[in-house]
Order: sequence, then structure tokens, then C-alpha cells
Amino acid sequence: MCSFLPSFPVPYRNISLDIKENQTDIVICSYDDHFLEYLQVMATQIGSMGTILHARKEEGVSVQPNFNVSVVIGRRDEPMLVASARQLIEHISCSGCSKPLVFSLGLKDHSVETLKGVVAAVIKNRLW
Repeated sequence: MCSFLPSFPVPYRNISLDIKENQTDIVICSYDDHFLEYLQVMATQIGSMGTILHARKEEGVSVQPNFNVSVVIGRRDEPMLVASARQLIEHISCSGCSKPLVFSLGLKDHSVETLKGVVAAVIKNRLW
């Protein structure tokens, strides 16, 4: 189930799906203001934000883009969470959007299949 409600001042999408037999709720927001310009993605199976990551494309003179992903709050011992944020910011950047990403993952299961399901759902329902 997906909904897009343009009446809220910030464009957003709510997605609710089942990933590996866990109810997963995803909210995607696109902030585009003079002060705030970033994408926020929250995916939860536990009803809270969980680990919060920040990802952005670093501007530089190199031909290959560099991406910086850091854990703001939460589990720093889960490399797959960082890999998921990196995959999303790379996809966002390749789509021509230069906004940074704030990615919140409150998941019961940090398996590759679960994270791939979250990333695929976000890409399918993108707001960039």
C-alpha cells in the first residue's frame, strides 16, 4: 500500500509492505526549502527510528564521485546498514539529485534480503 498526499507542506509517501514476514512501514520525505534540502527515509518494523545514518555525495575534482556515509545515532557494528545507505545515495545521485539523505532503519532483521527489500521499495516509490 502506498499513498502520496500533496496537501502536506512536505511531499511524502507512506508505504506499508511485508518483508520476510515482518510488517515494514516506510516514509519518504523530500525537503526542498531555502534552509533545508534533503531526503529523509524512515523504515521501521519496530515502531521506532532505530539507527540513523547520514549519506551525501562529496563534490570534488575527481571523475568518480565519492560518497560519505556515517552513523549519526545507533548501531555502528552493522556494516549492511551503511551499505544500504550507500546504495541509496548512489542511486539518488545517479538520478541527477544532489540532496543528502537521512536514512532511519528500525528493523527486527538486518539480513541482506530485508535491506534489499527496503532499498527496492524506496527506489520504486522515490520522490527525487
